[in-house]
Amino acid sequence: MRNTFGTLFTLTTFGESHGEAIGGVVDGMPAGIDIDQEFIQNELSRRRPGQSHITTQRNEQDQVELLSGVFEGKSTGCPIGFIVRNTNQRSADYDNLRNIYRPSHADYTYAAKYGIRDYRGGGRSSARITISRCVGGALAKLALRQLGVSIKAYTSQVGDVALDRDYTKYNFAEIEHNPVRCPDPIAAQRMEQLISEVKAEGDTIGGVVTCVVKNCPKGIGEPEFGKLHAMLGAAMLSINAAKGFEYGEGFSCATSRGSRQNDAFVAEGGNIHTSTNHSGGIQGGISNGEDIYFRTAFKPTATILQEQKTVDSTGNSAILQAHGRHDPCVVPRAVPIVEAMTAMVILDYIMLNKHTFL
Repeated sequence: MRNTFGTLFTLTTFGESHGEAIGGVVDGMPAGIDIDQEFIQNELSRRRPGQSHITTQRNEQDQVELLSGVFEGKSTGCPIGFIVRNTNQRSADYDNLRNIYRPSHADYTYAAKYGIRDYRGGGRSSARITISRCVGGALAKLALRQLGVSIKAYTSQVGDVALDRDYTKYNFAEIEHNPVRCPDPIAAQRMEQLISEVKAEGDTIGGVVTCVVKNCPKGIGEPEFGKLHAMLGAAMLSINAAKGFEYGEGFSCATSRGSRQNDAFVAEGGNIHTSTNHSGGIQGGISNGEDIYFRTAFKPTATILQEQKTVDSTGNSAILQAHGRHDPCVVPRAVPIVEAMTAMVILDYIMLNKHTFL
């Protein structure tokens, strides 16, 4: 099982949803970075359950403990070990799933691959494992902060309620002012209402997260198999429930023409940049200095509180009635995870490109 992400800046994770703890080790963190523990905790709090009536009511505070790699408030360059203890498991909610395969979950594929599975909340395949990604991403953000690189993600669609694709129309300061993390207050209310309606029906719904990277250095990424957009896509598609990725104009460019899509170069004050940014800040797999922007689609949460037909581990037909506490829409809590994975990719590639930290 591969549990390490990255090349120079790496995150190795461990833990299961209903185990003792979730944790990890970040290696390759540049030395001398100010480690703001309050910031790291806040990043976890953005992901944690129980934030509002439209998220799972599992009551976990998700308190992170940094175990190594930090001295007198700064990173030492040594591995940063951390742990977040599980404190509110209700494993009994999953007793009826011991021998049943839940539709669209990893139950069957895990059993097929390993011959054994942890049926309590999905074990290693649970979205709770993304805690470690948020810690790793928070550390990466602290390093990127010194380079002036900023990363913002937001909910741009829930069901059929969608924002305009042009992210420049929105005030990112509004993102954290509503439970769906949408920068448009009116659309946010419609999204929240839709999620509440779906939840009342015992059902779930999907959506889209948009992410924007500003002030990314020019020249990071590889021209062949290590293309920057390919690495971002791989990072996003490794997140639980992610089903699609597009950067720049994405799939919409398939109906356009080159005369519209091409980003003309201009020179101003000795600085070369593009007059438009249909490319999404990446050309030939390498960053060009413009804003990097992309979208990640998330499916409806696979656990629904309605009866579903399935089979058990012996192949007999069965009826599944799920219990427990689950998100009717994963998108609002996926926002900080998208940011975290983005931060780790960008930092890793900056380090690979030998940019230095001042």
